[in-house]
Amino acid sequence: MMRPISIETGVTKHAEGSCLIKCGDTHVLCTASLETRVPPFLKNTGLGWVTAEYGMLPRSTGSRMRREAAVGKQGGRTVEIQRLIGRSLRAGVDRVALGERQITVDCDVLQADGGTRCAAITGGWVALRLAVNKLMAAGDVISDPLVDHVAAVSCGIYAGQPVLDLDYAEDSEAGVDGNFVMTGESDLIEVQMSAEGATFSRSQMSTLLDLAEKGVGELVAAQKAAVS
Repeated sequence: MMRPISIETGVTKHAEGSCLIKCGDTHVLCTASLETRVPPFLKNTGLGWVTAEYGMLPRSTGSRMRREAAVGKQGGRTVEIQRLIGRSLRAGVDRVALGERQITVDCDVLQADGGTRCAAITGGWVALRLAVNKLMAAGDVISDPLVDHVAAVSCGIYAGQPVLDLDYAEDSEAGVDGNFVMTGESDLIEVQMSAEGATFSRSQMSTLLDLAEKGVGELVAAQKAAVS
């Protein structure tokens, strides 16, 4: 069963697209910023680019974390997650239709209770959708660059049972933990799955995949409602 989902759009004044997504007690602010430049390796290719940055506020967790800026570098977890968000969102983008411009999606975790990367991907798509809507309204793109919804959800084996949308307490004790990134058509973009305790069977993996497909369907419905 999914935790309560809410997506509030237009929550910041300056970003071309923004939303606050709440999946239970996990709250993530997502903003999308349009730029007329692309990375050097894409100059004069006609291709657009979507990238992401991710961070957690110091009191998004039970005890205060130091800001990574104070440490002087990003941690390995942060780098991994923001690359995942960028890869996931690009999977739903026609980069030719986007044209030679970049959209940066910033995902800032205000409060964490498990599944922050999944909430960031799901909310990040909404912010991206809103930014692209502005491009289309201005006539800057000819056809819609977003080819499908992109959303993500966690699943795992907790206390011997398959569980959808793990909160922190479940995630920290799960014997098997997985993150599933999918399109609105239920095609897989990425699966991150590992045994935290005992091994898992192929049938258990199929069960979790079925759960994830159900969960992503609910998330896509929430995305559609948010941007309609």
